[in-house]
Amino acid sequence: MNLRTLLPALMLASPLALAAKPLTVCTDANPEGFDVVQYNSLVTTNASADVLMNRLVEYDASAHKLQPGLASSWQVSADGLSYTFKLRPGVAFHSTDYFKPSRKLNADDVVFSFERMLNPDHPWYKTAANGYPHAQSMQLPKLIKSVSKVDDNTVRFDLNYPESTFLSTLSMGFASIYSAEYAAQLQAAGKQAELNSKPIGTGPFVFRSFQKDSVVRYQPNLAYWGGKPKVSALIYAITPDATVRVQKLKAGECQLALSAKPQDVLAVQGDSKIRVLSTPAFMTAFVAINSQHKPFDNALVRQAVNLAFDKNTYLKTVFDGTATAATLPYPPNTWSYNKSVKPYPQDLARAKKLLAQAGYPNGFDTTLWVRPSGSTLNPNPKAGAELLQADLAKVGIRAQIKVIEWGELIKRGKAGEHDLLFMGWAGDNGDPDNFLTPQFSCAAVQSGTNFARYCDPKLDKLISDGKKTSDFAQRSKLYLQAQKLISDQALWLPLAHPTAYVLERKEVSGYAANPFGRVNFAAVNVQ
Repeated sequence: MNLRTLLPALMLASPLALAAKPLTVCTDANPEGFDVVQYNSLVTTNASADVLMNRLVEYDASAHKLQPGLASSWQVSADGLSYTFKLRPGVAFHSTDYFKPSRKLNADDVVFSFERMLNPDHPWYKTAANGYPHAQSMQLPKLIKSVSKVDDNTVRFDLNYPESTFLSTLSMGFASIYSAEYAAQLQAAGKQAELNSKPIGTGPFVFRSFQKDSVVRYQPNLAYWGGKPKVSALIYAITPDATVRVQKLKAGECQLALSAKPQDVLAVQGDSKIRVLSTPAFMTAFVAINSQHKPFDNALVRQAVNLAFDKNTYLKTVFDGTATAATLPYPPNTWSYNKSVKPYPQDLARAKKLLAQAGYPNGFDTTLWVRPSGSTLNPNPKAGAELLQADLAKVGIRAQIKVIEWGELIKRGKAGEHDLLFMGWAGDNGDPDNFLTPQFSCAAVQSGTNFARYCDPKLDKLISDGKKTSDFAQRSKLYLQAQKLISDQALWLPLAHPTAYVLERKEVSGYAANPFGRVNFAAVNVQ
């Protein structure tokens, strides 16, 4: 064999010469957009923040701790009022056909990313049609006094008061860092809206295109500071029907299927080509009861809804026994969980009595909103809605089921248009405030993430005081009281704490199911 014929053979034999393969992920819904700060759904976070963006700090779900992200290190002042971050040097923003960065990440980008959300006088503040639901519900405009550039590689946050959850809040998707240079380019061209349709970040993948109800396409970021991704492309195949996601997985049309239903897990058992990944989810499925709509402004009516419901049948039918019953906003293995609060039993006689006391002896008419397709937090929306409808009818509450597309459901739910709304919440780390502030604070009523639409000064103070101390015992004491109040007021009909399932083909390696529902494909390989 001469040298000319030997070289191709050597190249074929070398692992370095083996071509990377694309990764296709079957997802359950369209992202609402790609400017993640405008939205609060996990679907949108996964399509934008988790693949395109990075944050100053990240939360390592396996190690249960914060780790450096775009900030390589940070210091906190003794009084807890100042956080100084050293930025990782040499981090590049994406280069695309619509933006060519002229510099690396610096402090200007961090300042822009937060000032835009916090300062009503900032030129970008009013460009978010949906506002900034997470920043507002987490009360960041009240908390953060200033975000300032110390030098190109150093940025300082000064707070108005200490808050123990501040660092963990910065790991949430909405705290992603944007390119100030790209924003200036869009502003100069009068095209600010394109930040939502043509995103730029520092993450492991670069946006290519989005076709609604069909596909989102990404390409690997070859200059990614965390290491070049191992796949040649990332494709989100938008597949609302969970059964179809499984069919596509079996056929090899996708290598990963997210938001798998328990029934789908059973369906793939015994298939040698498919693995089931699972983890207890830091999530709660619930029905939000709109306390601003009559007759749900009356706590007796809200309690009657809870008493009418047969939760055991619901769990068996919808989750096939793979979820645990929910009593409170967050899972029982969370620190500060109030074990003394007992769940509402199904008690139809008592429910009818409460309705009569509230002035509704003959019941009333209402609406029950639900999404059309299944997800981790609601594997079978149709069955669940029909079960609740039947239970409510037994006490005289006549609920009309309305099936509303996911994006529209979120939008109208945040606007408070619903009566009863099937919803779910996933925390971004293990802190209970991840549930309490965005779901039950007064600020979250304004931002829209408080789907119970309940603003109570006592509850609001318990939640805010809990964040202001780093003493776990004191925080737990406050949160125990908050949970009891939430249960007594019956602000939710708590449903379940699910198991998060991901189905993957055997040729996939490097992926792990995340208890928060977040995704990370940077280290995934397809053989």
